[in-house]
Amino acid sequence: MKRHVYILLLLITYSLPAQTQREVEFKTNDGLTIFGDLYLKNKDKSMILLFHQAGSCAQGEYENIIPVLSKNGFNILAIDQRSGGSKLGGINRTVNKLNGEEYGYCETYPDFEATLNYVTNELNYTGKIIAWGSSYSAAMVIHLKADYPDKIAGILAFSPASGGPMKPCSPNDKFNDLNGSALILRPAREMEIPSVQDQLALAKEAGLSTHVSKNGVHGSSMLNPDRVDGSTDETWAAVLSFLTSF
Repeated sequence: MKRHVYILLLLITYSLPAQTQREVEFKTNDGLTIFGDLYLKNKDKSMILLFHQAGSCAQGEYENIIPVLSKNGFNILAIDQRSGGSKLGGINRTVNKLNGEEYGYCETYPDFEATLNYVTNELNYTGKIIAWGSSYSAAMVIHLKADYPDKIAGILAFSPASGGPMKPCSPNDKFNDLNGSALILRPAREMEIPSVQDQLALAKEAGLSTHVSKNGVHGSSMLNPDRVDGSTDETWAAVLSFLTSF
């Protein structure tokens, strides 16, 4: 009987998709240590770089999103930026090491560059890289794609911030530098804001893909059924269609 159980466990183990998950850390060009979680399935498949929204962290925002992406075959690196917290649950490991020092949203850009450098230089990853941002980080991935067009295949920008503290690094004048390789997403409730209407109009003029989520909420949380009053299926369909186009 024990032998039969052992054989069954072996069969279950070898039927699982090849994937490793581990915590990683790396340095930015200004000396900060960035913490993240790497989900590596197959280096020949696309790698998604996940960046969270203000006040949040990788675990808090993406806990229910990462399993869907992983199930669809993507490699994932989800990091904690230097501006964040536990707003959506979880712990921002990067912020916890800052001893109370605070950074503005625009000052986080070295975190995005360091994440890209870690994947390409330390992991020696040669597959396609897709950057995914939420709120302020959605603006940052737009800059990342514009600055590194040969390294970033495409981006997903959920509710990209452009006003207030984001004015010095607004993404709106970068849309024409993205070569059409971007999906800009907004919840329907944000489309009532004139600046959001103007931003999506600029995105469409630049040939970018757009999606308005009927039941959505701000940022990447529009994909999380625990935070959305209604179905997330339509938004997930738009996201997966874009991702599988690379």
